[in-house]
Amino acid sequence: MSDLRFPRATKAHADRRRALTPEAEDAFRAFSKAVFAEGALDARTKQLIAVAVAHVTQCPWCIEGHVKAARREGASDRAVMEAIWVAAEMRAGAAYAHSVKTLDLLGDGTTD
Repeated sequence: MSDLRFPRATKAHADRRRALTPEAEDAFRAFSKAVFAEGALDARTKQLIAVAVAHVTQCPWCIEGHVKAARREGASDRAVMEAIWVAAEMRAGAAYAHSVKTLDLLGDGTTD
């Protein structure tokens, strides 16, 4: 699947990024490896969390990479979709919760 709005990352991109900022590249890779290592959460769960977050942040590269990683870790299609629904509910829930700010600004509701 290709989308012209979102170019595919290539080895040339990775090489250029590394050439420009090798210390940051190495630190980011080490951080990522540490985050996704088995710990209190297993790798499958961590990847499902990443799938959900990728949908909230709307990063197409993250969606692709973490859906593939979740499947490699044994996540079912249903588990992936449920993670996306959790993300959708949380995103909608934030809008709902923030309505309190607007309700305070609107006052006592005496006007339509």
